[in-house]
Amino acid sequence: MHTVYLGLGTNLGDRAANLRAAVIGLAENLNVTAVSPIYETAPWGITDQPDFLNMCLTAKTELSPHELLALLKKLEQEIGRVPGERWGPRLIDIDLLFYANQIINTEKLKIPHPELPERAFVLHPLADIAPHFVHPVLGETIAILAAKLDDGGIRPFASAPPLKIEP
Repeated sequence: MHTVYLGLGTNLGDRAANLRAAVIGLAENLNVTAVSPIYETAPWGITDQPDFLNMCLTAKTELSPHELLALLKKLEQEIGRVPGERWGPRLIDIDLLFYANQIINTEKLKIPHPELPERAFVLHPLADIAPHFVHPVLGETIAILAAKLDDGGIRPFASAPPLKIEP
């Protein structure tokens, strides 16, 4: 089994329900081992859009990195995501951040996620569940990478209870 780290985000529709649907769909296909709290964050990249809800999770899988990516894209479509503008509004986004300690750089898949070191909205929830995981390229823990960034106004999303995965 390989340990994977995923980032989830949404800023359209019932955002909390979108995250819940994604976590449930992931738990049906992966062994989800940890789920971060949900945070509300200002948009990144294109700022003229609604605020996002973001979270991360850790899971174990036998799927290859490319098989996992295909599963994530299929789940996004099942939840209702349609192709749109890069960094634009979306019903759900599920990013493959890390696949164990592997480094993959193909046209379709880049692991570790190349924009991760710049994204407080991913690093902060990831630090909640994997603070000691060492970025295989940068050689620093998630907690250190998160501490280097301004939190950008990230705030806990209090109106939704934490998502829990039942064994």
